[in-house]
Order: sequence, then C-alpha cells, then structure tokens
Amino acid sequence: MIYLEKIAIISDIHGNITALNAVLEDIKKRNINRIFCLGDLVIKCSNPDLVVDTIKENCEVVVKGNCDDIIANNCTIPMQFWTRERLGEERTKYLDSLPISYDFYMSGYLIRLFHASPFDLESIFNPMYKNKGRYRDLEIPSIDALFENTPFIGKTPEDEVPNIVGYGHIHTPNLYRFKNKTIFNPGSIGIPMELANIDKSDPYSQFSTLPSYMILEGEYGSRELSSISFNLVRLPYDLEKEIKFLKSSDMPDKEKTIAKLQVATY
Repeated sequence: MIYLEKIAIISDIHGNITALNAVLEDIKKRNINRIFCLGDLVIKCSNPDLVVDTIKENCEVVVKGNCDDIIANNCTIPMQFWTRERLGEERTKYLDSLPISYDFYMSGYLIRLFHASPFDLESIFNPMYKNKGRYRDLEIPSIDALFENTPFIGKTPEDEVPNIVGYGHIHTPNLYRFKNKTIFNPGSIGIPMELANIDKSDPYSQFSTLPSYMILEGEYGSRELSSISFNLVRLPYDLEKEIKFLKSSDMPDKEKTIAKLQVATY
C-alpha cells in the first residue's frame, strides 16, 4: 500500500524567531516530518542567529534567498553588517552554501523550488497585480519564464521541465494554475504581507499578523501520476513578543521593522 506524505513549505523568515517557532509547532501538531524552506532566513528581525540554527535543525531542504546572499556576499548598510556579525562566520558560510533551487517528484509531478525565479534571486512574479515603484523593473516578463531551465539554476534545455513551481520572495501567498501547470507561494513567516507593492491608498494592501506556509500532500518521490493537494495554512503568533525582541536589541534601523509589525492587521 502506498501512503500519501505531507511536506511543509515555508519561506521568508527574516530573523523572526517567534513566528518561526509558532509555525514549527503547528507543523509538529500535524505530524509532518518533512520541511522545505525557500530562503530569506535573515534581515529585518533581531534573531537571525536563532533562526538559522532552528532552520538547520528542522529543515530537510533549504534554498538560498536574496537576503541570505546579501549577508554572505554584499553587505552595504548597517543592518546587514549587524546581521552578519550576529551570525558569525560559520552561519554566514552556511547561508552562502545553500543551493539556488531544488527539484523533486511527488505523485508523478516534477516540482521545482527556488526563492524568486530561475533567473536570479530578486525577480518578482505576482499573478494578482503589476508591481509598482522600485520593483517595477524586476517583474517576470511572462509566466512561462518561471518554468524555464536556466544556467542560473544549473539546468540546460535538455533537462526536464517542471510541472509545478514553488517560490517565495513576495511575502504574499498564492496558488495559481497556468497552461495545465501549477505555481504556488507559501507566503512569509517573518514579515507576511497582503498585496504589497500595489497602490498604498488601497486599504487591502497591508502587512499581516498571520504567518503562512503551504502543505503539499502526495506520493513523495513517485514518478507515477496520482493525487496531489495544496493546503495553505495561516496562523497567529505572539507578535508583541517579537516586537519586544526588536526593541531590546541594538539592531540598526529596527524602527522600520517595528513600524511594519505594529500596523499589521488580520
């Protein structure tokens, strides 16, 4: 008898250890043993070291995010230098060693995971709106592009094209069908958003108090077509505790993160 298996897909923790612990506890309650992370472990909140250690301990697969790469290779502002110092050399090397993408089969589907796109760590895809402001030049030109085999992720045109793509980066969860393929985003654990980058006067464009993650359920590792499902989970956490961590820290520019968390709503 073949049993269905669940995989929890998490992303964009950004140093928020309180939200991460809440999500991991929820995953544990559901008896899920496999956890895959789509990157951006650090920057924004004040416990990047605890987050990296917790992710290493709990996640079977972790891919590199743009913030992870910045800390390892391109710090330019005080918060980034502070984060790197807080992490230390070993954790920083760990972030730099993370793979760009990860492929696996489930229920006959080839699933590809990466942080943002198969082209780089910063391009943006959002099926719900056009990006505005400083992100407009980073928009993915076409949905088909998400499924491309590119040198950036170590693929050639001869490699198999995925049926399902999972990505993070935009902090807004979604599940989208396109040309008989599936695209999903689990949202963010540390700094969840709803429709970010859209017109600021839109009352629905806001930060959220509810971290989210995605559960994939199917026959893990199987190349034979069978049932597969996607379940988006959102849950509350002790937001005030995380704000207290920030306020008591000496992290530069912490006021920006505190402001984002304080205006968050359900």
